[in-house]
Amino acid sequence: MNDLTITTVQAALHWEDKLKNLKMFDAMFENIENTDLIILPEMFNTGFSMRSEELAEDMNGDTVSWMLDKSKTYSAAICGSIIIKDNGKYFNRLLFVEPNGRLNYYDKIHLFSMGDEDKHFSAGNKSLIVNYKDWVINLVICYDVRFPEGLRNTKENPYDIAIIVANWPEKRIEHWDILMRSRAIENQSYVIGVNRTGLDGNDVSHPGHTQIVHPFGNILYISDEPEVNSLILSRKELTFNRRAFPFIKDII
Repeated sequence: MNDLTITTVQAALHWEDKLKNLKMFDAMFENIENTDLIILPEMFNTGFSMRSEELAEDMNGDTVSWMLDKSKTYSAAICGSIIIKDNGKYFNRLLFVEPNGRLNYYDKIHLFSMGDEDKHFSAGNKSLIVNYKDWVINLVICYDVRFPEGLRNTKENPYDIAIIVANWPEKRIEHWDILMRSRAIENQSYVIGVNRTGLDGNDVSHPGHTQIVHPFGNILYISDEPEVNSLILSRKELTFNRRAFPFIKDII
């Protein structure tokens, strides 16, 4: 099986301004070359806003069309979450778009009640694991990472990568750092957490700390600046780690 080149895009989001955010990402994407997967933050086109009714799109909206276009242009899958209206309900929906036009999605299950997310969004009821280029990928959103049952690996069909897209605040960033490494170690998977930087419209500061963690818990990349970064995930490293330390086989 091949290695996988992933590209994280950490940015200071423009509050509730879809056009500015998409133009910003247009410019940031110009720094991307030869990647397999591009990962954007949670609510990458608006910031973590509770104005779901005003900012929602449907699945034929401009942002979904933008993702489909970029995926085809760069011959890479793209994932990130946006606000979607579906059957009269509003979801914080993570989209996983592939160059062939295939689109999978995950609706955030654990809504952040301290930020009133549960008052403005409906919770999802099923997880999303995709197989992309022979890599098995588990996709979740921000607050989900605090609830390990949703990321618990299985010995029958273990996933290889966990992706967490987020708007994680500075005042709890130590928790983020610990949770990223914990999820990697306990599941023997690569963990990729993509956060934003800067102040949002509620004056909440976000410090970045987008990071890529090795299955053994080593941090392969971390940044607190808006930037595009590409890194190759090694299939050999993953396989070696699981054979040398076969913890997954003892999962009950």
